[in-house]
Amino acid sequence: MSRRTSPCLWTPVAPSGLVPCDRYKHACCAHGGSVYLLGGRETHPLSDFWRYDVARNEWAELDRRGDGSPDELEEHSMVAYQGGLYVFGGMIDSAYSQHKTPLWLYDTGEMLSEKCRKSHRLDPGNRKGHSAVVFQSSMYVYGGYVDMKGSSQDFWKFDFDTRQWSALIPAAGSSRPGPRHGHSAVVHLDSMYLFGGLMGLREQGDFWKWSFSHHSWCTIRFHSGPSRLVGHSVVLYRDSMLLFGGGAGQGSPHEDLWKFSFATRSWEKLAALPGTVPPCKAYHCSTGLGPSFQASSVTVAPQEGLQHSSSWPFGIRRSSAPVSQGDCLRGAMELDTFCVKGDADPEKRDGCDKRKSRETADTGEGEAQPLPDLLLVTGGKPLGGRAGISVWMMTLADL
Repeated sequence: MSRRTSPCLWTPVAPSGLVPCDRYKHACCAHGGSVYLLGGRETHPLSDFWRYDVARNEWAELDRRGDGSPDELEEHSMVAYQGGLYVFGGMIDSAYSQHKTPLWLYDTGEMLSEKCRKSHRLDPGNRKGHSAVVFQSSMYVYGGYVDMKGSSQDFWKFDFDTRQWSALIPAAGSSRPGPRHGHSAVVHLDSMYLFGGLMGLREQGDFWKWSFSHHSWCTIRFHSGPSRLVGHSVVLYRDSMLLFGGGAGQGSPHEDLWKFSFATRSWEKLAALPGTVPPCKAYHCSTGLGPSFQASSVTVAPQEGLQHSSSWPFGIRRSSAPVSQGDCLRGAMELDTFCVKGDADPEKRDGCDKRKSRETADTGEGEAQPLPDLLLVTGGKPLGGRAGISVWMMTLADL
């Protein structure tokens, strides 16, 4: 009997209006119904800062006012906590960055950025390709590539309330992931899960768990799952982790989407629905939107405006026609595209009204439908060669 899998639907998102250029090694995070994008590399390092309004499918470049903002950054990290975006690492000028703590805060409410000052000599220095996650009221940074030193196994904690750094040192003789960069990390309950990356010049395929309560590492062994990877991305999805893309080197990005179940401690490779082709990407960003992507251990701002309405450009509906997937039949999923309010094209507006009427008939007059769970993949290598950054939407059919 074949194993039941969750098919997924991949759809390219057409840009609307002004959009950022395509890039890789950038940083993204979701906050308050928007996805924020900073820096990265095209043919040269970038320093621009953008906000993507998911409901309206619109990009806006942000003016970084305030006491200090980063210059060009690549392979940096960005996390959200209580209305602030915290950016760490990625500085290009290593001679300048050796004596600076590369940490910035952007206030999404005031739209102001500031440089977080060095507090003492034990603050971490600049690095690239590290991981950064949020657990409770702190940010945890692991590894990264430090100029003139190579891969690092430093493990740091930044307290958002006190703005103080502290180094995390496991017990002597205990196992640990070791130095690496280009890896991934995600938080589930009271643990951080770390996968792959580069150790020196060699890609890794090992899987590690850090317990915040026990202050220790342990390795997770598995028989089948992703290969050795660098430049991939992970997001938390319900009680599992989704891992996408990456590759065994910069010249061979993958299109594989894997799902790791924390309950069964097993991997499952997810297949795309027939007729959909996922992108091959490395050094991209994956951002989860919707209630199934919210971590219970992280303080999250409510996602205002994320409602399925006439201004929401994507709608997911179930088709009555089944499609074959191995030995089983799966219900198909289709993508509806809605118009943005104020569309000047009468034909598009009429089409929008018809689809809106159909949705109203299905759901009831005046009822706002919750945003479906979406995974947005932005940018990545290879570059698309088009005008504007590549954005892909992935939805899972949990049948």
